[in-house]
Amino acid sequence: MQKHSRIIMSLAAALLVAATGAKAEDIIIAVPNPSYVPLLPIAVAMGEGYFEDEGLDLRVEALNGSGAVLQSLASGQAQIGNPGAGPFLSARARDLDVKFLYRLNPNSSYGLVVPEASEADTPEKLRGKVIGIGTADGAEAAFTRSIFNDSGMTEGTDYSFLVVGDGGLAIAAFSRGDIDAYAAATGDAAILNSRGILVRNITPDRFRKFFGNGLAAMTSYVDENPEVVVRFGRAIVKGARFAEKPENIDTVVDHIATINPQEAEDRDFVKALVEQIIVRQTPFEPGKGFGYQDHEAWVAWQDSLVQSGDLEKPVADLNAVYTNDFVERWNAVD
Repeated sequence: MQKHSRIIMSLAAALLVAATGAKAEDIIIAVPNPSYVPLLPIAVAMGEGYFEDEGLDLRVEALNGSGAVLQSLASGQAQIGNPGAGPFLSARARDLDVKFLYRLNPNSSYGLVVPEASEADTPEKLRGKVIGIGTADGAEAAFTRSIFNDSGMTEGTDYSFLVVGDGGLAIAAFSRGDIDAYAAATGDAAILNSRGILVRNITPDRFRKFFGNGLAAMTSYVDENPEVVVRFGRAIVKGARFAEKPENIDTVVDHIATINPQEAEDRDFVKALVEQIIVRQTPFEPGKGFGYQDHEAWVAWQDSLVQSGDLEKPVADLNAVYTNDFVERWNAVD
């Protein structure tokens, strides 16, 4: 019955395009790494045909970190990007007129982790240690720098960063003793644990509320294409609602496997990771809906970045860096 309904909806979308003479809108979305699990609603929307229903032709381009994502938006090589809040605010401070549209992860996607055997149970106990990060300009670096700054520690004096790569690459770094801790995204921690490097999250509680990566576009693109933004977000919300239903988890993994077969080779691991991603992507503001952005969370991010030195000073108008104008229309779906 569900497949029959999908066929009917796809046919309806095709007929609409034929009747109006309109062509599918091409959208390239730039993401900071090749994993589709953190992009769960997008992967599901692709698999279920929700983008097609909205008359959108989506292509995903995996780049190396949030800095590269923002550069692709600035150059016009992508219409939508998936940056972290730290690099995004730094780009805004450099006068890049980019706007955050959709908070994909209301809960923090990053954590400072140490091996189970480590004596460190607070950031202060990592004084003089080496912290592994995925990329030099990634959101995890800004996030972790803020944690240490809050503990009165300075990069290069009290601790140092070492770029070791994502997920599995951190296993070798731990095994060789190159790093004492790691700035891990949700998937990184799951990979480490599943491959025998058991880790503990020692992130202070107040930093766990820092939201993770979201969806952004150049302000000019948003202003010129508001209906495309509505259709894009509506497809994502449909994907998020599908993914959060426990009975759909096998189908969700199937969609990920179709897009990136290697990522879904261990289905049990992927299922566990999907469940964790859903927790992080579930809105916690009652009645606000998927994609909603809380101003106080932006204030917390900005204050932390200023304190850590990643931002020289607050941006001119924090309210202008994001918008909730589309949230109601995105969430008005069956």
